[in-house]
Amino acid sequence: MRAALLREVDGPFELADHPDPAADGRIVVRVRAAGINFADVLIRRGRYPQMPELPVVLGSEIAGELEDGTRVMAITPGSGGYAELVAVDRAQVVPLPDHASFAEGAAFLLTFLTAYIPLTRQVRLRPGSTVLVTAAAGGVGTAAIQVARTLGASVVAAVGSYEKLDVCRELGAAEAYVYDELPDDLRVDAVLDPVGGELFERALGLLKPLGTLVAIGFAGGMWPEISPAALVGRNVGVQGFYLGRLLRHEPEVVGEAVGELLALWQTGALKPVVGAEFPLSEVDRAHELVESRTSVGKVVLIP
Repeated sequence: MRAALLREVDGPFELADHPDPAADGRIVVRVRAAGINFADVLIRRGRYPQMPELPVVLGSEIAGELEDGTRVMAITPGSGGYAELVAVDRAQVVPLPDHASFAEGAAFLLTFLTAYIPLTRQVRLRPGSTVLVTAAAGGVGTAAIQVARTLGASVVAAVGSYEKLDVCRELGAAEAYVYDELPDDLRVDAVLDPVGGELFERALGLLKPLGTLVAIGFAGGMWPEISPAALVGRNVGVQGFYLGRLLRHEPEVVGEAVGELLALWQTGALKPVVGAEFPLSEVDRAHELVESRTSVGKVVLIP
């Protein structure tokens, strides 16, 4: 099979012949689309906390077909999606809805689970609650806007450029701002933050009493140190979310959430946003788009 190999940190991808994956009790899927996640960018740059051994075929989220033609989507065992074939655990294979494209399937599981589980299991949202979503035009952000609205919350979207504001409003955000223009008097019940860095600290200051910030990524830099005294004094909380670890230790929680999300997708309440599609041979260009943080929704590779 053909696969995009990353041989070294900061190096280019190499499209090369690679051994077909051995099933070893797993299911082999012919990949029709593979999602690019920001974690892939961090691995390529050597900044991911749990670096894989190189060379590696990246890609944690795919959609494709089984040998009998059944359309599926799946979370891969950490990597392997940037290829024509990948072997995945049976428990991670999910039917792809008939109305969905392969690209949408590759843009669904990781993004919507990362938005949905925190907003339903870690945060107490009620109708009328206000949720601030940072990186709101990205894969997780566009999912979070839809999920929060489905839960009856009002969404404030924060993005890095003016060009992305309309996307957030079209998805249902009640308010949308570039980061530098977030109102100082804004107060929210919850924050979903994939950005980290200085924005994390600022967003924490926008929480109402009893509000919660969920940290899910550090695309903008590592998180600052937080004193418990600052949380106690303001009656606010910080939660962390890491889907990979949750999947290993509490797979039933993730499986339950997948079922709930599929039901919402079938009703039309949710729809993954595919911002760009690239052939596998142009994986470097696709990564450049994600790394530049100018992409909208999910960037997808088509083997």
